[in-house]
Formats: sequence, structure tokens, C-alpha cells
Amino acid sequence: MIVKNFIVFEGIDGAGTTTQLKKLAERIGEDKVYSSAEPTKWETGLFLRRMLKGDFSVSEKTASYLFAADRAEHIYGKDGVIEQTQKGKIALSDRYFFSSLAYQSVSCGKELPELINSPFPLPQILFYFKIDPEISLKRVTARGETTEIYEKIEIQKKTAELYDAVMEEYKGPKGSGMTLVEVDATKTIPEIHDFIWNKVNSIIFHSDN
Repeated sequence: MIVKNFIVFEGIDGAGTTTQLKKLAERIGEDKVYSSAEPTKWETGLFLRRMLKGDFSVSEKTASYLFAADRAEHIYGKDGVIEQTQKGKIALSDRYFFSSLAYQSVSCGKELPELINSPFPLPQILFYFKIDPEISLKRVTARGETTEIYEKIEIQKKTAELYDAVMEEYKGPKGSGMTLVEVDATKTIPEIHDFIWNKVNSIIFHSDN
């Protein structure tokens, strides 16, 4: 199933997805957009964000289930993606189940993340931000914020490899009906924004202008 007018931004930490989502939302018009992220702003997501900061630990299998539970609320819950797109909004999400297929697979294997995320619908457009983990982690460090548990170079390198493998799978029949667009995340912010806007404009708004 494809959720029309649902656009997802994916990539390892520091790839620039958050910045580009905000710029796209501004370009489209905040009143026409539903902006979200995973983990979500709801209680399920807040719990996960505490875990990511290292406040407490759970097994990787448990983490996979927790991310999927938060995702279900994100997509199907009140004021979630399905409801918002049905109201005519364009839903933008910073991360979706593709991130679970990459991040959770690092330590608990790919079978469980694939199984519990298989029922979720696909977005209409998936932007995959490609960047060298060394570069992206420098960006994260430069923010001066406390790093999360996955923001370590060994984990990021493995995650980047798994992200590439996941995207290769979804270029085929597995991603049928979804437009997958690879983004060179090393380009400047304006260059990336223009590239994304042109894709969204042609696919969502059916315009060449």
C-alpha cells in the first residue's frame, strides 16, 4: 500500500534530513503540511528518545518492538499520517521504518525488524540521503549536543552499509509504486533543497515549473 502525499526523509545521523524537511515544509506552506519525525512527539516517542540518550537500556529486540509501536501510532493514531493525508495535508516525516531496518539490524539481525515492519504502508516519495559516516558524525559533533547511543562511528558505518542494502531492495518490486530518490547529502543546503523541491513539484504537484 502506498500513502499518497506522504514523503519520507531517511539517512544516517548528520545527513541533513531534519534541515531539508523544514525547508520543504516552508516552501510548500506550513498550513498545507503535516511535519513529523520518528521517534514521535507522543509518549511512545518520548520514551524512545530517553532510551536513545542512554537514560536506560533495553534489549535490541525490545527496542525493535518499541520503535514499531511508536510507528503504528505515528501512522494510524489520532492526528497521524493517515488522518492528516486524508484531510488533504502533505505529510513529511524525518525517518520511517527504513531506519529500523538499518539501525536495529546492526545488533539484532534483520529478521525481526523486517517482520514487524512489513505491515506498514510505503510513502509516495522516499528521499535517501547518502553521505560518508565520517563526515556526518563530524556534523553531529559540531552541534555540541549530547550524542545518542547510535552516534558512534563503528555503528554509523555499519548502519550506512545496511541503509544502502535496504534501499537496493526497495528499488525493486518491494518498493513498487514508491518513488525512491537518492540525495547527495554532501552538496550545499540550497542545492539539496532545490533538488528535492523539483522532485516533489513534479511528482506531487505535477508541475515542471
